[in-house]
Amino acid sequence: MSNPNPSPSSSSSAPIRFGIIGCADIARKLSRAILLSPNTTLHALGSRSLSKAQAFAKSNNYPPSTKLYASYDAVLDDPDVDAVYIPLPTSLHLTWAVAAARKGKHVLLEKPTALNVAELDQIIDACEEGGVQFMDGTMWTHHPRTRVMSDFLQDSQRFGQLHYVQTCFSFAADNDFLENDIRVSPDLDALGALGDCGWYCIRASLFAANYELPKSVTALRNPIKNKAGVLLSCGASLHWEDGRVATFNCSFLSHLTMNISAVGTKGTLRVTDFIIPYEEKSASFSTLSNGGFGEMTLAWKQKPSEHIVNTELPQEVVMVREFSTLVEGIKNRGLAPEKKWPTLTRKTQLVIDAVVASIAQGFEPIQI
Repeated sequence: MSNPNPSPSSSSSAPIRFGIIGCADIARKLSRAILLSPNTTLHALGSRSLSKAQAFAKSNNYPPSTKLYASYDAVLDDPDVDAVYIPLPTSLHLTWAVAAARKGKHVLLEKPTALNVAELDQIIDACEEGGVQFMDGTMWTHHPRTRVMSDFLQDSQRFGQLHYVQTCFSFAADNDFLENDIRVSPDLDALGALGDCGWYCIRASLFAANYELPKSVTALRNPIKNKAGVLLSCGASLHWEDGRVATFNCSFLSHLTMNISAVGTKGTLRVTDFIIPYEEKSASFSTLSNGGFGEMTLAWKQKPSEHIVNTELPQEVVMVREFSTLVEGIKNRGLAPEKKWPTLTRKTQLVIDAVVASIAQGFEPIQI
């Protein structure tokens, strides 16, 4: 059993004051995370109408002190807001993330972060110019389990050298989702399943490869699109110069699956709930090192080992806490923004772009 939670930031610091722009469903989860995080407070919410903001705040147990605004601009104009969480449709990210950075607000941006890397670069540039922290909302990377899995993948004796990664994230959406959800609209979230589900798979593939970009990306044939041309199901393979390969599949049309399988020269890692753990405060993964067959190949010599990682705080709360700790360091101690996070975001977006380009170019390999 393991409980590798980092120590929270100093309790002597005033909490980071969050503003939320928009009332998307995912904002319910992040609102709860901000309320549970030990170093944050939910200071403001902005919607396109005051009545919608009031209804959202009531249904999600916002404290009476939270300011409710009838516009997104009002949140950015509030001088007491330190950081903003932006769960808006992807097509609006460029406008509002840049506006937030120019107002001096630190930016926690929902994924996919942009429609393409050119838009993302404008967001990152604005954050760098404003001296504000940028982070995307890929929650699973902040779970303590992820660090423990990384330790195994980097262990030359237990795992060896990475050879192959296979990831999958899918869920069977109902007809209402497939007809009306913003994630199937070309005007709102044109990346569809690739941006919503594939983002996680790509990040997991990069994670297994120690965040080294592949040399090329090739989309798998026969992706499924809706009538508007938005991807409902697709996949791709990633290839590194040293022979490492990763494949992923993402879909709105298949049963709920959240798998990573990473195969090295000496070991294998498997996890079946990598995006959202089966349990909120306990997560597991399995490993097998130096496996082999028993006598007459009738059975394996050993079974995989299960590793359980407990966490006091759910992964989305850990993410908010880590982001806010960085913000506090910039605000109160003159530290520079942490560049790790925009770097990982950009690498993920580059692979997204390559998949899109490969599909458009007849499934040809795209160099990165």
